[in-house]
Amino acid sequence: MNFELDDQQRDFAASIDAALGAADVPAAVRAWSEGDTAHGRKVWATLADLGVTALMVAEEYDGIDATPVDLVVAAERLGRWCVPGPVVESVAVAPVLLRGDERSAALAAGELVVTVALPPHVPRALDADSAGLVLLAQDGSVSEATAATQHESVDPARKLFEVTASGAVREADVDRAFEFGVLATAAQLVGAAQAMLDQSVDYAKQRHQFGRAIGSYQAIKHKLADVHIAVELARPLVYGAALSLGDGSPDTARDVSAAKVAASDAAMLAARSALQTHGAIGFTHEHDLSLWLLRVQALRSAWGSPTWHRTRVLEAF
Repeated sequence: MNFELDDQQRDFAASIDAALGAADVPAAVRAWSEGDTAHGRKVWATLADLGVTALMVAEEYDGIDATPVDLVVAAERLGRWCVPGPVVESVAVAPVLLRGDERSAALAAGELVVTVALPPHVPRALDADSAGLVLLAQDGSVSEATAATQHESVDPARKLFEVTASGAVREADVDRAFEFGVLATAAQLVGAAQAMLDQSVDYAKQRHQFGRAIGSYQAIKHKLADVHIAVELARPLVYGAALSLGDGSPDTARDVSAAKVAASDAAMLAARSALQTHGAIGFTHEHDLSLWLLRVQALRSAWGSPTWHRTRVLEAF
């Protein structure tokens, strides 16, 4: 049995990399933090052209109806490039909550950006001020919602809003939507970890100390190797969780939580190592690394805290 990604999935990942690599995403993130979403909307339009926004939407609404593995392929790249906005909510969660809803067609086309509050683990909706649709999902049902009080996140590009139900209530598979949110967040964390590792390796080749590139010192090599190992251990857990979710396995909750924990740990290790490798310059607003450092801090506790996910894994045995 072959567990590798197929050529089509690899090409999909490469096309996302090529498009986002040319889109100056760091500038979009900084503008998004200041309330200017124009550049970020262009990034979203690019993703829509590639089919990212249509991945999990049913074919009857012009979606792709792809597998959770395909979602992970895309979500990891979104984390790799630090794409701003409610990507998890719109790409992974909303298609589940809106299944059978005609608005799914606009979601697939990238014309509708959706954000979601899903208490208790997602009590506030991300970027509700810039989303075209705000949803509140709980107790097996979903309704439209209205944004209220705004709260700042550790990541200034992630604005969080309290929401109140304001529309008709309809049944929805909220539990499955939650698992999709956790899975996509874990994939983003893996992508962010890989991005910071790549940046650290490149910087270690350029920065010199005592007449030598710091990448030639064994301590730096070992530190970056530890990050590489952590990322390579987390990635298969994320893909394994995608397979569990796609197959409807009874172990899905355990597998998704294990993936989130491993991805969070790998991303935090990558963040610490990147900051130590770059020095204080890495945490300045002017250096792009700071965007990933803050994003990882925010995603680590998003869609369930590490403590809660560890508890869910332990309770599964």
